[in-house]
Amino acid sequence: MLACPPRRICQGCLGAETEWVELNGTGALLTYTIIHFPPTHFQSFAPYAVGIVKLDEGPNLPAMIKNVNFEKLKIGIPLQIDFEISSPEDWPKWPRYYFKPEN
Repeated sequence: MLACPPRRICQGCLGAETEWVELNGTGALLTYTIIHFPPTHFQSFAPYAVGIVKLDEGPNLPAMIKNVNFEKLKIGIPLQIDFEISSPEDWPKWPRYYFKPEN
């Protein structure tokens, strides 16, 4: 399960009462692009795919898309979230999430 922290306000009603929600981390690709000329910190990743995934529970989440042949990327394909921990020498120095094709 994926846990998303509460936001300060609800994007739908602008209310301030939010709570933690567990998400299963799966969804469908809404849109994507392939980055060939990235900013400096992302040059080691190029070329790479970035997309927005509509999670099964409703929220949209932007992220890199890994472990997929770019020619197989299509709007609507099912994806699941995964995480990787970077080594102390790598940037960024925090765990990062990405999407990959569902198993």
